Amino acid sequence: MRKSYKYRLYPNQQEKVLIDKILETCRWLYNYFLAERRDKLEKEQKKISYAQQQNSLPKLKETNPNLQGIYSQVLQDKEKAGYPRFKSFGRYDSFTYSQNNNSYKLEQGKLRLASIRKVKIKLHRELMGEVKTCSIIVKNGKYYACFSCEVEPKLLPKTNKKVGIDLGLTSFLATSEGKLYQAPKTYRKSEKQLAKAQRKVSRRIKKSKRRRKAALLLAKQHEKVSNQRKDLAHKLAKELVEKYDGIAHEKLQIGNMICNQCGEKRKEKLKLSQKIFRCSYCDYKDNRDINAARNILKRAEWVGSTLQGAVSMEAV
Repeated sequence: MRKSYKYRLYPNQQEKVLIDKILETCRWLYNYFLAERRDKLEKEQKKISYAQQQNSLPKLKETNPNLQGIYSQVLQDKEKAGYPRFKSFGRYDSFTYSQNNNSYKLEQGKLRLASIRKVKIKLHRELMGEVKTCSIIVKNGKYYACFSCEVEPKLLPKTNKKVGIDLGLTSFLATSEGKLYQAPKTYRKSEKQLAKAQRKVSRRIKKSKRRRKAALLLAKQHEKVSNQRKDLAHKLAKELVEKYDGIAHEKLQIGNMICNQCGEKRKEKLKLSQKIFRCSYCDYKDNRDINAARNILKRAEWVGSTLQGAVSMEAV
């Protein structure tokens, strides 16, 4: 199975210039090939394949000196699914070394990259498995190396326990065992700082250096909030996977709420403000999210699916 490892890079000023130059050249090449494909389709109703454009790179290098100093694998970036769009300046933020044939190598706390040099890297955790690709990513002025590795799947000890989970309205997540995980409300806590940073951007003159600087600070603040959310999600997922052999989840329609005790379907619509679910048939009441999580687990068991290996299953 594939696993990714992301590390922070600390390039010096010369190395930053080289990385940024590669990104800009890759952006130009991406737009060049996209325009070529678009024009061919519009004028001749013919398509140009990725292989055809890849084979044209050697000749293109002869006429464009900027392409000559860049490692060939980096230039062979494939487009994503869907109709591609042209990339404006600063919108091309990564390039990849697709094969580990001495194009990149870790050497004593540094990452040696073809066409660049040795860049300082912070290896905060051990790199496991066989490295398949190495991507260099630039985000909000920070530089990262992301390694995709082939690793042996690690089987966790069996707990013989199953659980239903529901992403709640009154809490971040509820389990069928009656446990509620509260949302940290990271965005709410950062609203003042975000608003202050946004006002600075609005007051700056468009296309000015001061505006770009203010926009970068705003982006970093949003990135911090996003990272806090991801940290919570990863920690919670790890806890659930280690604790249960089976995890069932689904999206319940509020109008189709039933009581997990008697199975009676709720006839009236449940308002968002109502935190407690009460059954008019058997007078059972409980937190609405916990009730939903218990229904999810019952549904998963009812369809006869055996959940093993801590794999999440969607009960339909």
